[in-house]
Amino acid sequence: MKRYRVAAVVSAALVLLGTAGACSDEPATPTVPRLAVSGSAGIGQETGEQRNPNAVGGDSSAGRRARLHAAAQCIREHGVPGYPDPLLTADGYVYTDEVGLRELEEKEMTAIDTACGELMRAAQFSMKGQGPPPPKVVQAGVKSAQCMRANGLPDYKDPTVDSPFVPGKGFGLDPSSIPAAGKEDPAVRRALGACRAVLDAEAALSSLGNLGNA
Repeated sequence: MKRYRVAAVVSAALVLLGTAGACSDEPATPTVPRLAVSGSAGIGQETGEQRNPNAVGGDSSAGRRARLHAAAQCIREHGVPGYPDPLLTADGYVYTDEVGLRELEEKEMTAIDTACGELMRAAQFSMKGQGPPPPKVVQAGVKSAQCMRANGLPDYKDPTVDSPFVPGKGFGLDPSSIPAAGKEDPAVRRALGACRAVLDAEAALSSLGNLGNA
C-alpha cells in the first residue's frame, strides 16, 4: 500500500548506525551558512506558488498557539491519538512530529485533511513541513558533516538553514554526498560508526523538546 511520505525529507535517510569515534581536526565551532532568503523559502516548501506556512516567522501569539492546539486535537481525534501539539517558537516558526505520521496511508491523510484542514489553515500550519533548522541545529549538522568527511567521505556536504531535517532525527544522510549504495556501502558504514556520537548529538538537539531552545 502506498505510504505517506513527508515532502520536506524525501532525501533524508533516517537510520544512523555504528559506534562512537573521533570526529576531525577541522574547526571545533562550525559557522552557520547564511540564508539567501530567510525562513519561508526552502524548508518544506511545496510545489508551485504554495509555501510552507510553518517556515513563515512572525506570529507567536497565544491565539495562534491555541489554534495550533485545536488543529492537533483534531488530528488526534481522526487517527493519530499520540500526535503532539506543534512547537511554536518565539519567532513564530512551527515544528511538527513528522515521524508519527509516516505509517499513515494516503487515504488516512486525506481524511485528516478533510476533517482538520480548516483548523490547520486557521493556525497557519501544515503537517508536511518544518520551520528552518535553528542555528545550533545547523552547527551540530556541520560538525557531523566534518566528521563524515574526516572519516572517509570527502564529498560530504555541510547542511545549511535551507536543508530539510526531521525533528528528533536531524538532517540524516544526504544521498548526493555518499556513494550510490547508501548505508550499505562499506565507506558509509565506517563513517557512520566513527561519527555515531556526533550524529546522535545532532539528532537529540533537533528534537521537539530541544528546538525551542536551539
